[in-house]
Amino acid sequence: MIGWGEALAELQRRGEAYVMVTLIGTRGSTPRESGTKMIVTAEHSFDTIGGGNLEFQAIAHARELLCTDADSQSLRQYPLGASLGQCCGGQVSVLFEHFAARGRSLLVFGAGHVAQALIPILAELPLRIRWVDNRATQFPAPIPKQVEVCISDDPVEEVERASPGHWMLVLTHNHQLDYELTEAALKRDDIGYLGVIGSQTKARRFRQRLAHRGFSDAQIDKLICPVGLEDVGGKRPMEVAVSISAQLISKYQSQTADSPKRTGVEWRELQSLLAEEAETADDNHETDPLSTRSRDDN
Repeated sequence: MIGWGEALAELQRRGEAYVMVTLIGTRGSTPRESGTKMIVTAEHSFDTIGGGNLEFQAIAHARELLCTDADSQSLRQYPLGASLGQCCGGQVSVLFEHFAARGRSLLVFGAGHVAQALIPILAELPLRIRWVDNRATQFPAPIPKQVEVCISDDPVEEVERASPGHWMLVLTHNHQLDYELTEAALKRDDIGYLGVIGSQTKARRFRQRLAHRGFSDAQIDKLICPVGLEDVGGKRPMEVAVSISAQLISKYQSQTADSPKRTGVEWRELQSLLAEEAETADDNHETDPLSTRSRDDN
């Protein structure tokens, strides 16, 4: 079994969303002691807070939290005998700390000179990068740890599988493939950013083809080609890479500026929640005949 600490380090490295579940208070006979932790992701759980219905309910609540995009903290009280049917009969207070995925998901298509100059820069930014090409030998070594390499003979399928809001950079060596990736992205209508490398002539031809295929002006306007900031000039791979990086930084910084300045639970609200939890625990202890059983009865 992978421990919660090891799982936490890996999830933070990859920027994936997770919920840390902590027993912050126990009373009577309980499967695990206060301070016990587990990590829950959309597909897996790591470590255990004692198993049984308690853990089942905790995982279910954690995965509800994972459906949201913002960090959150919440407290829940679980009377084991009265509510969950566990014979140990004690009660636990559980803290759920939801850490949303960090940074934008970015698909980068093509492993040519520009991409090779670009990826080390992007790997230092709050982005979750999936780097796609059909040529295994084209990827340089070493690959930054924050970057996932995908060797695919059907890059268009990667566009179709991407989650809503994904960002895309199209930097391949093949103009026809660039167009197919662009068309697939615009068909979805939920790609958050679409940048395509190329000249003004290439951009004009792509827009003409898209219009001929029935794409609306609003859809075509989502295409950023040539990709990168206009005032960062130069044609060397590193110059183009810096231009693209600057554009991506500008975009996610503008979105960060619009995010709420105050999040989480304020101290007074937390005090009130803890007081309610303590009162509930006292009431349950008085009414639950199983609460006096020892841990050996579990």
